[in-house]
Amino acid sequence: MQRKELLAGQSAWLKEISNSAVVLSSRVRLARNLENTPFPHVLSPEESRKVEEIISKVLQNLVIEGDQLTYFSLQDLSSIEQQVLIEKHLISPGFLHSRGSRGVALTQDHRISVMINEEDHIRLQSLLPGNQLRECYRIANLLDDAIEEQLDLAYLEARGYLTACPTNVGTGMRASVMVHLPALEMTKQVEQILGSLTNLGLAVRGLYGEGSQAYGHLFQVSNQITLGQSEEDILTHLEAVTGQVVEHELHARESLKNGMKLVLEDQVWRARGTLENARLLTSEDAMHLLSLDRLGVDMELLPRTTKTFPMLLVDSLPGNLQYIMNRELDPGQRDEERARIIREALRNISIQDKKESE
Repeated sequence: MQRKELLAGQSAWLKEISNSAVVLSSRVRLARNLENTPFPHVLSPEESRKVEEIISKVLQNLVIEGDQLTYFSLQDLSSIEQQVLIEKHLISPGFLHSRGSRGVALTQDHRISVMINEEDHIRLQSLLPGNQLRECYRIANLLDDAIEEQLDLAYLEARGYLTACPTNVGTGMRASVMVHLPALEMTKQVEQILGSLTNLGLAVRGLYGEGSQAYGHLFQVSNQITLGQSEEDILTHLEAVTGQVVEHELHARESLKNGMKLVLEDQVWRARGTLENARLLTSEDAMHLLSLDRLGVDMELLPRTTKTFPMLLVDSLPGNLQYIMNRELDPGQRDEERARIIREALRNISIQDKKESE
């Protein structure tokens, strides 16, 4: 498969499934390191090249449930292609600033991705739409087993998998969900509810992890503790807390519908109208408006769009936008093209659907 086709292809997590109204996606990431090999941040250039070569050879020969991995050295990817990978959550923002030789392996639908020489020698992940933590773990575990059959990994019976960051020692697993919480934001409950999760051993971050902002009313909720907990413990706890967050959001939506229906309808229809007609949209404006639009769709106040909320969101981000256009754009041009592609996506809604929703 050609690189352009693979990177521009639709990621599995952007699809819409029945349980994705609040939980947009699920991810399980495992950190692994080679035995008797320094962690990436202290590797010499030659050592990092050797680590990349060893691991990439293994990855390129792996087939997981019929899906083959395609490998790219990071140095061979343009800055826009690298940004595309970040925006699709296939590599971390910090990966671009890691030292030494680095690379990423992907399946065609992006449900599996593996970073080499990020914080650890291997960061493998499974990323799926909706609330599918168990399926993510099953896939990640299959890949982990396949890798461990061919590589000796750093592991101690008393401590588990050894990792560059002490907080990942043990299972080396970070499980997370991306949740869409516009109603909790609108009813001014989001800080209280999400703030309480830190007391439950969970971390709450913005759309792109640590240090990022929660644009589009989107938040990532993940486990903080890996040592002393089994994979089952981590998944069960995160599932339980996620269920509570979903209940709070759905309750807030009902409260808005019952107590502020006209205000709610006004906000979501204004968002739809702006998206259908705007000639210039910044990334931040687009994310906010698309979030309100998605709320209106979920509450059956607006007709459903042909493209999902995550699809429109990712397509309108700077890297993907320029990759779609196949050229570099200055900020003003990006704002213009972003507005255009969103207008075109919304044109596909039929007049009859609009009448039924009014």
